[in-house]
Amino acid sequence: MSDNCTVAPANGRITGTQIRIVAVVVLGAFLALLNQTVMSPALPVIMSDFAIDASTAQWVMSIYPLVSGIMVPVSAFLIDKFSTRALFFGATLVFALGTLLCAAAPDFLFLIIGRVLQAAGSGVLMPLVSVVPMLVFPVEKRGTAMGVAGIVMSAGPAVGPVVGGAVIDTYGWRTMIGAIVPLAILVLVLGVFMLKNVGELKNPKLDLPSVVLSTIAFGGLLYGFSSASSMGWGNPVVLGSIVAGVVCLVLFVVRQGKIEDPLLQLGTLKTREFRVAAIIVTLINAACLVTNTLLPLLLQTSLGASAFETGMAMLPAAAVGIIISPISGVVFDKFGPRAISIVGLALMTGALFLLSLSTVNTPILVVALFCMLQSAGQSLANMPVNTWGVNALKNDMIAHGNAIANTGRQVAGGLCTALIITVMTSVTASADVDASIQVATAVGAGVAYKVCAAIGLVSLIYAILSVRTKKTAPKTKEA
Repeated sequence: MSDNCTVAPANGRITGTQIRIVAVVVLGAFLALLNQTVMSPALPVIMSDFAIDASTAQWVMSIYPLVSGIMVPVSAFLIDKFSTRALFFGATLVFALGTLLCAAAPDFLFLIIGRVLQAAGSGVLMPLVSVVPMLVFPVEKRGTAMGVAGIVMSAGPAVGPVVGGAVIDTYGWRTMIGAIVPLAILVLVLGVFMLKNVGELKNPKLDLPSVVLSTIAFGGLLYGFSSASSMGWGNPVVLGSIVAGVVCLVLFVVRQGKIEDPLLQLGTLKTREFRVAAIIVTLINAACLVTNTLLPLLLQTSLGASAFETGMAMLPAAAVGIIISPISGVVFDKFGPRAISIVGLALMTGALFLLSLSTVNTPILVVALFCMLQSAGQSLANMPVNTWGVNALKNDMIAHGNAIANTGRQVAGGLCTALIITVMTSVTASADVDASIQVATAVGAGVAYKVCAAIGLVSLIYAILSVRTKKTAPKTKEA
């Protein structure tokens, strides 16, 4: 087809065209990630404006990862089916329309519909930022490219609450959301001039039963696990969602092996390096994602930190991720994944264990330091291992591998968050009756962080046994 590999790696050199292509995709992903967290400071005001309670308002945040998680398995089909430009423009336009609807929402229902549209666009933009650099850059520069792209993964969630809070306090939440619309339009305009088509189109047929099964499977699992900590594991809705998710997941996997054009090429897991990388990255996400919930509870309930102090305590962790991500990419390109991933996982696991030792007397600055060390270890290990695994795949399988890995991360993150928060609340509730809520919460958080550290230890041991120093040459087909 005429759209195949419009831009391809050439003799290990990086061109201005390659940089511009990745830059515009990264900008789109940055907006998507920024928008995922920028709404969190607005929740109290939204509750007041729409006269809703906290359990209803939390869907402003919960619906975003839920819809994005459902979109991830479909992203591989979309990348195979549509050109890079068409997919990017379509996703960004849907995202912009959703943002505009959120800013003008006359009631809470329209706000949620807008968030669904935003998340649907994000569910396509985020896989693009993982796939496009791998297709555009030569294999010996992929680590550096993904490291630079990783800055976005750290910067978006970090900037969101800080910028959102400042704008909301001064101008209100509608202005804050509305300000993102012209930024999305700017990204669209830049895309017209800077973005070119990459990769190879296959024109696959869409298998609707697979779409339905994957939506119920991953949507049910994510919803069930994310709702369990608040609704309880015995809640019929939680149990029904999880059971439906498991059943449909089994049916989905069976169907992918029988049809000619599977929605996800599960055969990518037969490649050893990719399989090892997917498992390690999934374990990293399982160990670390829950800290977004655990840390604010520890800081505010046990240590008496304000919301602003909590944000400032979490900011160094995001900053160190921004700094280390490109460095880890350069180190990977020069020395391979083994040493840097083992060092990173050891640092991450150690920091999680140190966080588990926090008490009501632990200074907030010390907790912030441990959180920063955990983020540093995570950044050192995550990208090199992921890039090493993807490098082992053929170019036409990268989108499917990325979708499989992202789906594993989403489900593992949701599952472990629910399980670990349940552990924390159980320990907190069973604390000594004479203990204050501050002490009980610190004890519960300590046990929860020990579970996180145990998961990190498993990933470390597995990496020591399985990650090889020698990088695997990609099995590519140049167009």
